[in-house]
Amino acid sequence: MTDDAQARIATAVQSADVLLFMKGTPLFPQCGFSSRAIAILDHLGVEYATVDVLQDQGIRQGIKEFSDWPTIPQLYVKGEFVGGSDIMMEMYEAGELAELLDEKKVVRG
Repeated sequence: MTDDAQARIATAVQSADVLLFMKGTPLFPQCGFSSRAIAILDHLGVEYATVDVLQDQGIRQGIKEFSDWPTIPQLYVKGEFVGGSDIMMEMYEAGELAELLDEKKVVRG
């Protein structure tokens, strides 16, 4: 993996309070896990940005090393790695994801 991909990932992570690396776009997710992650974020009413890893092979591979997490999607809140869609689902169902967003002072609609 290139340092360029790592730098672009780091910049992206810092550029948004809530960032989801996913396959596809919010309107057209390309896998069920990405679709579920978007549904959770939409339900929580949070503004978020996304990066479509299918558009950039360097980021697709690099994000796995960046977070030391093997799967996509990956959620970051205020620059901190939260987890993939299973962790998001568990945290959402337990009310922990909403708590995290509130703790980090993420604006919700």
